[in-house]
Amino acid sequence: MKREYHKWFSNSLQRDMELLVFGHSGKAVLFFPTRMARFYDYENWGVVDALREQIESGSLQLFCVDSVDAESFYNRDEHPEVRIARHQQYEGYLVNEVVQLIYKVNDGGFIQTAGCSMGAYHAVNIAMKYPWLFRRAVGLSGRYDLTRNFGDFRDLLDGHHNEAVYFSMPLQFVPNLADGYLLSELQDLEVVLAVGREDPFLQGNIEFKRLLSEKELPSQLHIWEGNAHRAADWKRMAPIYF
Repeated sequence: MKREYHKWFSNSLQRDMELLVFGHSGKAVLFFPTRMARFYDYENWGVVDALREQIESGSLQLFCVDSVDAESFYNRDEHPEVRIARHQQYEGYLVNEVVQLIYKVNDGGFIQTAGCSMGAYHAVNIAMKYPWLFRRAVGLSGRYDLTRNFGDFRDLLDGHHNEAVYFSMPLQFVPNLADGYLLSELQDLEVVLAVGREDPFLQGNIEFKRLLSEKELPSQLHIWEGNAHRAADWKRMAPIYF
């Protein structure tokens, strides 16, 4: 399996950022790590190896990016307005820098986002906001409004709301989508959700699927038995949905 390590100074984030690329061709998958995890964790957990057949056959190429969650949503030392601003800078890094790398090394013309847990949020949110860049978004065990309390998972912005927060939470902005151009672009984006029946995020996934259906946007929801919120589960899910 071809494996490449990339590191550069991000102008968007004003610091070095790292990522790993697995594979040589095929559908490009922008793969987001879990909560405050690292770009190499999916490799260490065996999730990348679970996709080995697709990667080695040239049908899939993974771009495993790093996160800045510890500097944004989970940075309790900063005001929520600073946290969401840091997240927006992260989006700039993805759209203006990582996507350009994908264009450079992959000529397939098809970019999919994907992620597990917190990574599912990033994958679905970025694709919904920039659907002209992506054609599919896969969220495994995801939470699509970080300002809501789900079981033991509390509001990550401490009740703070502004326009940046609103447009960063799919469960908030999807119900009010009315822009003709954006809705047209979203018609070409397929959203695939998979979540465990005992996952605290289940109801959020069901609600999100309903909202997408009401807007007549392409989507799937797959409910797995149990909690299904661990690397062992994602190793089984990824080959099915990627």
